[in-house]
Amino acid sequence: MHVEIRWHGRGGQGAWTASNLIAMAAALEGLYVQSFPAFGAERSGAPMLAFTRISDQPIEYHSMIYEPDVVVVLDHTLLYPDVKQGLKKGGAVVTNYLGNKDMVLKRLGVERGEYKIIAIPASKLALEILRANITNTAMIGGLLKLGDIIKWESVEKAVRLRFKGSIAEKNIELIRKAYEEAVEV
Repeated sequence: MHVEIRWHGRGGQGAWTASNLIAMAAALEGLYVQSFPAFGAERSGAPMLAFTRISDQPIEYHSMIYEPDVVVVLDHTLLYPDVKQGLKKGGAVVTNYLGNKDMVLKRLGVERGEYKIIAIPASKLALEILRANITNTAMIGGLLKLGDIIKWESVEKAVRLRFKGSIAEKNIELIRKAYEEAVEV
């Protein structure tokens, strides 16, 4: 098993935190992991990237991910053809999007069936549950919807290790709700 995930978000949205949570969950399963961001001196709100590698073998390279298996888009305003650059054939896109499914395809510049695409009303759910438009943990629900990357139990444990008390519980609730409301486009 070897999975590479590229996260597209804006500074302050928690893309790197989500990447770390997925890496932590995979590590709890005994897998090898990497999680790292790519940003410069950008301010909060500027586009940024984060990366996650998960493997059942030691990972011997330490570069950015140019040909991901999965692309995760935390902010629907970043949903443009560029985000799928390098995405492997048969790869997946998990995106924060509320609205017409055909518009997701149009914004990505793809045909139905070209990639597996999961759309989640992440902003809406985050506002309802967290009372803030922080979509990172909602996007983890979409990754779980893809299946076979990580187990729910590992994600829940990672969230409880990273966050405490009601913050952990609200984020777990958000992941569950996002999983339930995620739809394949």
